[in-house]
Amino acid sequence: MRAPLSVIIPTLNAADALENSLPMLAEGLQTGLIRELIISDGGSGDATLQIADAAGAVVVNGAPSRGGQLHRGALAASGEWMLFLHADTVLPNGWVELVEQQFRKSAPAYFKLRFDRVGMRPSLVAAWANFRARALGLPYGDQALLISRHDYATAGGYPDIPLMEDVALVRSLPKITAMPASVTTSAARYEREGWLRRGGRNLSLLMRYLSGADPNDLARRYGGDLRTRV
Repeated sequence: MRAPLSVIIPTLNAADALENSLPMLAEGLQTGLIRELIISDGGSGDATLQIADAAGAVVVNGAPSRGGQLHRGALAASGEWMLFLHADTVLPNGWVELVEQQFRKSAPAYFKLRFDRVGMRPSLVAAWANFRARALGLPYGDQALLISRHDYATAGGYPDIPLMEDVALVRSLPKITAMPASVTTSAARYEREGWLRRGGRNLSLLMRYLSGADPNDLARRYGGDLRTRV
């Protein structure tokens, strides 16, 4: 039986992040779960592509847009299941067993979220993210989305939009559920911009998008680095 899982990572100057996240894929390679690693790059100028090559990844190149990059990666994938993983998100120990359990359920899933920092603010933001995912069925991409090829195609795939691509996709999927473990994602952007400022902006973006705002208009209005949202 051929390995069922394609791991798809969108990148843009993500060398440092990949150094942390790629080692956790070894568990999937050793157990024969991972069929291929696909790096969908948006024009990196650092060592991202060299790291991808050393890891034996399939590299797909294109314009820097997370939705577009993820969709190009999915088009290049040959597994029956796809794990969409952000470069700065690290999978937990034992993730292979959880993914295999989800295969048997034949349903899309995501991991719970935590940050690579401790303290009240990281805990509160992660708690909100996990509540949003559970109560509203809206996990974000930094929670590592596991989706079958059939469900991905039925949902229409990732749209090529500058933000909210993950929300657009999961709203078109069958009910998505949490796996009983947490991925660890980088807190760098929150620490750089401020936890309250970044969190408030992200919530405003979500509310405006769900109210019908055009994601291209939102990107023009808010500007800056919108690629990680909780």
